[in-house]
Amino acid sequence: MRVVIGEDSALFREGLARLLSEAGHEVAATARDAPQAVQAVHDTAPDVVILDVRMPPDLTDDGARAAGRIRAAYPAMGIVMLSQHIETRYALALMAGGGFGYLLKDRVLDVEDFLDALERVRAGGSALDPEVVARLVGSRRADERLATLTPREQEVLALMAEGRTNVGIAQRLWLTGRTVETHVSSIMNKLALESSDTDNRRVLAVIAYFHGTGFFTGSPDSVKNAVP
Repeated sequence: MRVVIGEDSALFREGLARLLSEAGHEVAATARDAPQAVQAVHDTAPDVVILDVRMPPDLTDDGARAAGRIRAAYPAMGIVMLSQHIETRYALALMAGGGFGYLLKDRVLDVEDFLDALERVRAGGSALDPEVVARLVGSRRADERLATLTPREQEVLALMAEGRTNVGIAQRLWLTGRTVETHVSSIMNKLALESSDTDNRRVLAVIAYFHGTGFFTGSPDSVKNAVP
C-alpha cells in the first residue's frame, strides 16, 4: 500500500517509514507538520495516511483536525491517528466513516499488530487501541443499558468496537465461536441495537448507540469543518 506519514518527531517518523518500507509498503511522502501532511495527501493520493494527533504548528490537536479535513476531501482514504495520549473528541465522527484507526504509539512496537491494523483500515475497517476503546466506552455518562452488561460482555463490546470479527474475539478471549455469538446477541439486545454479521456495521451500531445516548454530540461534518 502507499502511505503518507505525518509526524513531527524526526526519529519516530523515519523509523516508521523504514518499518513500512521493509514490510514492502511504499512511503509516498513524510511530513513534519499538519499543513504539510494535508498537502502531501493532495499531492500523492495514498491508500492510508498516518497522522500524529499533536503536531505543529499548534501542537494541540492539529493532526486530528487535519484528519477531518482529509476525510472531507477523500472519504474512502484510510486514516490512522497515532498518539501518546488518548483524545476522543474527533474519534467517533471519524470512525463513523469507516477506514479509521486510532493507536497509541507504544503499540507500534508490536510490528505485526500495527501492520495488520493498517491493512484493516485500508480495507475500510477499524483499528482502535484497546485503551482508546475503553475510554470511548467508559468515559461517557453512566447509562442504565451499559450497566446491564456483564464484565465479559463489556470485554466483547470493546473488541467489537475495535472492529474484531467473532472469530477474532474468540481467539483473543479464548472462547468458542458459539459463546461469542451468544455474548454479541445479548449485547445487541441489552443495548437495543440491530444485530449484524457485517463487522463495519457492528462498529457503526456501537457508534450509533453512543450518538443516541448523548456521549458524542457532534457529527462527521463538525470534524470536517474543524480545520480552516
